[in-house]
Amino acid sequence: MRINSVEHEFVEFAPSELRQRVVYVSIQYATVFHLCACGCGNKVVTPLSPAEWQLAFDGESISLSPSIGNWEFPCQSHYWIRRNQVRWAGPWSAEKIEAGRFRDAQDLEEYFGDSQADAEAVSVQAVSKHRLFSRVRSYFKR
Repeated sequence: MRINSVEHEFVEFAPSELRQRVVYVSIQYATVFHLCACGCGNKVVTPLSPAEWQLAFDGESISLSPSIGNWEFPCQSHYWIRRNQVRWAGPWSAEKIEAGRFRDAQDLEEYFGDSQADAEAVSVQAVSKHRLFSRVRSYFKR
């Protein structure tokens, strides 16, 4: 069941069991965790950094940007979290997903300053798998 609003909870570590409709924010580890808003039950991990996601807190609600595109999940849900509201976005084609992954890889490369590599030579698939594996590994280490 798709959800349209969330609550937020500031935590140090992600709880062992995430609750639907709750977005967990770890400032210490610059990471946000929640269950996919489509209701599929997959855990979504969004690292906070200038090259990935940014969190805004206005004292009452949170917003995450950019959008959350769960392209690795069968549901491929795509949404924004704005002031504790889930704003659903349309689906993306396979071509648009690959272009987004390439852009994400370029952003990461620019942020981390790897001047040795050419941005156009970055393997989007390898970066995407590495990012996913790193997020999952980090999530379960806590």
